[in-house]
Parts: sequence; C-alpha cells; structure tokens
Amino acid sequence: MSELHFTKMHGCGNDFVFIDCLNGEKRDLEKLAKRLCDRRFGIGADQLLTVHPSKIADFKMEIYNADGGQVEMCGNGIRCFAKYVRDHGLTQKNELQVETLAGIIRPRLVGDLVEVDMGEPILEGRKIPVNADGKIVNRPLDVDGRTYSVTCVSMGNPHCALYPDDPDSLDLEKLGPRFEHHPFFPKRVNTEFIKVLGPAEIRMRVWERGAGETWACGTGACAAAVAGVLTGNNGRKVTVHLRGGDLLIEWRENNRVYMTGGAEEVFQGTVRI
Repeated sequence: MSELHFTKMHGCGNDFVFIDCLNGEKRDLEKLAKRLCDRRFGIGADQLLTVHPSKIADFKMEIYNADGGQVEMCGNGIRCFAKYVRDHGLTQKNELQVETLAGIIRPRLVGDLVEVDMGEPILEGRKIPVNADGKIVNRPLDVDGRTYSVTCVSMGNPHCALYPDDPDSLDLEKLGPRFEHHPFFPKRVNTEFIKVLGPAEIRMRVWERGAGETWACGTGACAAAVAGVLTGNNGRKVTVHLRGGDLLIEWRENNRVYMTGGAEEVFQGTVRI
C-alpha cells in the first residue's frame, strides 16, 4: 500500500480530485476514479482529473467520471486545471494549450478568473452524436412517455438542451437517467434543463452522464448558450446561473465559444491506495 497525493478543487461547485501523473507512473485511473470520487468511502468528487505530459500541447488532461468512465471534456474542470498547474508551479504561463479527447483547449488566467476558448460547437447530428442527421433544433423527443422539444449541441461532448416550465420542480434523479440512456444518444448525453430569464440571462440545472446532477457544468453552460441562440431564446453573450455559481458564456462571431468563471482549490491531502 502506498500514499497518493491529491488536490481537491471546484468550479462553481462542480468538484474534482486532481492527481499529478507527469512522472508517467501507470495507474488504473478508471478504478481509482470510482474509489476517490465516492462521497461516502472516498474523497468525494464529480470527476477525477489527471495531469499528463503532452507531445502536442503544454499538458494533457484526462477526465474520469465518478462511475469510472472516461469522457472527452469538462469546462469547469479545464478552468481548475489551468489554476492547478499554475498554482502548483508546473508552469509560469498565463495562457495554456491543453490536450484533451475533445482536442486542444486554450484556457487563459485573467486575474482571479479563467477564460477558456472552448472551440467551435458541433451541430451536425451524427457528429454530436445523436441518431439523426442535420441540426437538432426544437426536435420532439419522447422520454418516459412525454414529448420534449430538444436542441442538441456538442462542445467536445454531447449535450441536450430543453426548456421546461419549471426546472426547479423536476425530479432529476428519475428524469436525468431517462435522457442519459435514451437510445437517441449512442454515447449517452448530458442534459440541460433551462429557464430563460432574459436575452442575456438563463438559469439551468444539469444532469451529467456518469455523474448525476452536478452543481455546474462548463460545457453544459456553453451548449445551453449555443442552443439559446439557435432557438431564439437568448443572445450570443449570456450569464448562466447554475446551482454553484455563475458563468459568462459568449458565442462570438468567429464561431468560437468563450467561457469565463472562477476556479478554487479546496484542500490537499494524501490517501492510501
């Protein structure tokens, strides 16, 4: 049995365990994620994030959900990643290139906040992926005996946005898995339940595949902003209110989505593995 050093961080309440894997030591990260992210028997987190060397960027980030599954991208996680590598002396740069399964992501530290160029949204159905061609905008989808109007976007990972009358009243523990595992989504899906407050302001709850309801989701906030433009519910610059805090999202005319928000270190420690 050995001791493993970790750092606990959060972005708008979306919480992560960070492990430094720059030394190249091999670990079963899927198994480790299940153990460390467990909120009763582990440290407790939505995801395990690991820091690796990269041949094409400054660092490589791997992301493992609490159920052990590896995923492509995490918006709140990439902000925490940028703060982690800077605060822990792994880089002196304020602007980074980070390799992920969703491609190269470019976070930039701006004072106490982190701005992230999240790239271009993917709107072609099969590439999101969903089991349909073309753009998925206000498409009827039957879920658990009820028809919902959904808009789908990928921000490196698949998202489904919808606009129920009262998101706060929904039983996401029941409804969330119905969307996540719906056959329309071959790689499962993250689902955003959105309330429009105005052309530049929305509130949302999010059900993340493999993690359940989380306090925030950066890629989900980006997808919600894009979906709002596609459906005419909001403009290209919008403040997204999540359970854990606010994110500023802008879908600029260059077709790239920018996310700005905070990232906080909670504590450090060691765990026996």
